[in-house]
Amino acid sequence: MTHTKLNTTRKLVISAIMIALYMTVLLISQSISFGSYQMRLATALYSLSYLYPFLVLPLSLANGLANTIGGLGLLDVIGGLCAGLLTTGAIYLIRRFKLSAWFVFLAIFLIPAFIAPIWLSGLLDVPYLALVLNLLVGQFVPALIGTFLVKELSKRGYKEDI
Repeated sequence: MTHTKLNTTRKLVISAIMIALYMTVLLISQSISFGSYQMRLATALYSLSYLYPFLVLPLSLANGLANTIGGLGLLDVIGGLCAGLLTTGAIYLIRRFKLSAWFVFLAIFLIPAFIAPIWLSGLLDVPYLALVLNLLVGQFVPALIGTFLVKELSKRGYKEDI
């Protein structure tokens, strides 16, 4: 999967693998992935939408699916899907506008931390700003991992033509 144009079948297979990988990472780290303080390591995989833009929707779907495990209901599932779309979409735009891969860090660090508390504050009965601060702490590590993942894979030529 180096710098190339992938056919539809390969994109579908890679998408399914990425959803499964997201869910696997989430399940392994579920003790720190839910609640008012969370470090969802699986969000580091959002960064791959920089290299493979077709992953914007599958990774967003994976986040929505992951929120079914958290037990907070349909609002959390839909919110997770939307937060995933905003984050992965922003990461795709970072590449599209030829910005540095370091901007991927900001997308993964900031977008989920400011978007998820919109619905989580009501569901968890925790003030919005307190959730933002907690999620900023929790998003730092996934953002860093995602950024290094993109930088390393880019060096090795892994990237879909757009």
